[in-house]
Amino acid sequence: MVQSTKGIRELIYHREKVADPHQYPFTIPALRHLKSLKFHPRVTYLSGENGMGKSTLIEAIAVAYGFNPEGGSRNFNFATRASHSALHNYFTLARGPKHRDGFFLRSESFFNLATNIEDLDKEEGGAKLIRSYGGVSLHEQSHGESFWALFMNRFTGDGLYILDEPEAALSPTRQMALLTRMHELIGAGAQFIIATHSPIILAYPHAIIYELSANGISKTSYTDTENFKIFHGFMTGHEAMIKILLDEE
Repeated sequence: MVQSTKGIRELIYHREKVADPHQYPFTIPALRHLKSLKFHPRVTYLSGENGMGKSTLIEAIAVAYGFNPEGGSRNFNFATRASHSALHNYFTLARGPKHRDGFFLRSESFFNLATNIEDLDKEEGGAKLIRSYGGVSLHEQSHGESFWALFMNRFTGDGLYILDEPEAALSPTRQMALLTRMHELIGAGAQFIIATHSPIILAYPHAIIYELSANGISKTSYTDTENFKIFHGFMTGHEAMIKILLDEE
């Protein structure tokens, strides 16, 4: 497989420009000790527990690149509620040539994106956007099917795809299928940056995995991530784990 030279190569965090490091979002654990992050030309993961700053960090990366904070391609500019942080203002992204395509999937605001597509398609003239998503309204499909329509139709390769918790709407079977789809797109030159809790989605080989914890960010291997160890421990010893969790003798 040819390794693309396009996309984001490194993030530089300008901590010295932060006026008050004791205010959110500069207090999130992910920023503790952060100076820079290098990105794999194919797949980079952000993994870790809730509250460690995965979504805040990946949102800031997306906005620093030029994506709409609520998701979509660089051409989307809708705003339902301005809830994104100012963190992107303190990031510089070192990058190669731009990909032809790109998309920021933010699970929590995907409904707003689907609504914006419908609103734009009601306007006079121009091609219908929904054709790029499979031709069926994303609101007229299940949450999982609408995500899958995005991956199969809108993502075309030679693109930067930033995904925030894509497993939120996908069954385990579809999560495995997503790995296959990612591999197809990577073969066409795509780069992925993904924040996820899913040990399935986290399994793409030869990726960079960053674990976010209370101590900051550290590079780790797949089987050393907390998400893998917890899921593996539960699945291989679920009876004992249930007894512990339910305080049963």
